[in-house]
Amino acid sequence: QVQLVESGGGLVQAGGSLRLSCAASGRTSSSYAMGWFRQAPGKEREFVAAISRFWNGGMTYYADSVKGRFTISRDNAKNTVYLEMNSLKSEDTAVYYCAARRTAALSKVPEEYDYWGQGTRVTVSS
Repeated sequence: QVQLVESGGGLVQAGGSLRLSCAASGRTSSSYAMGWFRQAPGKEREFVAAISRFWNGGMTYYADSVKGRFTISRDNAKNTVYLEMNSLKSEDTAVYYCAARRTAALSKVPEEYDYWGQGTRVTVSS
């Protein structure tokens, strides 16, 4: 069992930056592929970024909408995954969720993740 707690959300102006954190407890998060998703009001949850398990080289995968602006990383010593968000746009406004997947393969499908955090809200003002 893994518990995930996100933090770092808030209000930021367009063009600004935020760093989200996802702290994992329970079994070590290095065993899991990790992902970030987001859900805007009235929309379905969508994939943002994913990173493979530590021993799979920390490969990353991004949604086209955030590629070049967002960076996912992990610190296995701290059992924490980060999402560095730069050049934020109003369309990035959403609740951001961290998720963990027991298998090695990266995935952008929410149903393929086994554990979820409670989310942290990001609001980008234009």
